[in-house]
Amino acid sequence: MQVLQVQLEVGPDPAEVGRARRWARSWLAGSGIRLDEPLAETLILLISELVTNAVVHTGCPAVLRMLGAGTGTVRVEVADFSACPPAPRHARGEDTSGRGLELVDGLADRWGWQPEGAGKRIWCEVDGGAPAVARGAYEPGVCEPSCAVTNRM
Repeated sequence: MQVLQVQLEVGPDPAEVGRARRWARSWLAGSGIRLDEPLAETLILLISELVTNAVVHTGCPAVLRMLGAGTGTVRVEVADFSACPPAPRHARGEDTSGRGLELVDGLADRWGWQPEGAGKRIWCEVDGGAPAVARGAYEPGVCEPSCAVTNRM
């Protein structure tokens, strides 16, 4: 099985989310996934949510990785310098934030997180077909963001 992995370093600036989306679109197009396919649209939304969470909630740099396998599954990983586990928020009515992990849970076929070095890696996978409703893998909790910007992943 052939696996293609690419990665992009993302700075701690919300403008980096748009750069990550553009980079991912380029990778998807180069890997033969048409940008108007539901798979591509789902992956771009997942990337946007995971990178936004890393940048906004940690204030730290992050690394976006995309892995494509010959099986048609695409894996997205975002590693950051915060050891705090992802904590779902429950948005209400007109709230403009707080739905990111709910979106990931609903769009990804599988997702989870694990410690990585001094931080963590959040990942999700989408199979080549239509996205399925997945079971989430998070632990609620309160954690203050912290990062050592001098560290490199």
